[in-house]
Amino acid sequence: MVSLVSSDALEREDRFDWFCETVSSDVMPIALNTRNAADFHASLMYVDLGVAQLSSVTCSPVISRRTPAHVRRGDPEHLQLALITQGTLRISQRGNESVVAGGLVLTDTSRPSEGACTGGQIGTLMLQIPRQALPLGSDRLDRLLAQGLSADTGSGAILADFLKSLVARSPHCHPDELPAMGAVALDLATAFLARQLGDPGQAPAEARAQETPQRVHRFIENNLGDPDLTPRLIADRHNISLRRLHTLFGDQPLTVAALIRQRRLESAHNDLARRELSSRPIQAIAARWGFPTATAFSRAFRETYGLTPTKHRALSLVTPH
Repeated sequence: MVSLVSSDALEREDRFDWFCETVSSDVMPIALNTRNAADFHASLMYVDLGVAQLSSVTCSPVISRRTPAHVRRGDPEHLQLALITQGTLRISQRGNESVVAGGLVLTDTSRPSEGACTGGQIGTLMLQIPRQALPLGSDRLDRLLAQGLSADTGSGAILADFLKSLVARSPHCHPDELPAMGAVALDLATAFLARQLGDPGQAPAEARAQETPQRVHRFIENNLGDPDLTPRLIADRHNISLRRLHTLFGDQPLTVAALIRQRRLESAHNDLARRELSSRPIQAIAARWGFPTATAFSRAFRETYGLTPTKHRALSLVTPH
């Protein structure tokens, strides 16, 4: 999903307050100040990428401060990788301080921080990554916090170009395409940060061990609608044996096949409750989530939820949301 909001539709005296409330509620609690609230302008664009979130923010100069109290009030537990596309950002966190213009900078929502946009208007593209989704050790990543990171060459330039293209083109993407783009963004961010930490091949064994399961989970999420999605297909696409795939899921509550079935049923269950999809045939929803026949879908749905898809849809549409 892509959404775009701007302060220009508001009265001048309300724009900065709106910006403060929006950032604190949609991103994280934080204190913001500006020298000229009467002439403040801002626009924000959000792109829901499933595994990550991408925000594009353009605004008048602001000063930000996130205190321990703010962290206690609300912490999404994200690592934020920001590309400065316009203006200059001074940022400090965990004893590090940098001035960034045109580069990338990593921050952690679980730690206090201070920032200031100097000069004129500031523009940033911010990739918000759940900490557990990044297969790199937190203790190693701490060294990179609030450090200016180059986006001019190598993996930094590739990541920067991808984020810019994603913001520009995501409004024209089908919502079902965006999770796959999120997986690509996460892979690029991981490669970039690993490079900043040294040779990616020297990453800790536990970090490398996490990477394949996370890729497998993302692959499953992105291909639930493919009726040919099977453990064998997943193993082949990840260049691992079927035995190795099952071993990766050995400590998980569900087998690979059971996870695919559960996620398909959950997705169909959610679609059947959506009012905007009420005119779509149940068979079409079943097919969208990889069920080859309406009979197989209805039987699996009833076994899992205790009622038929038709009954679930009827109850959902009469229940106030």
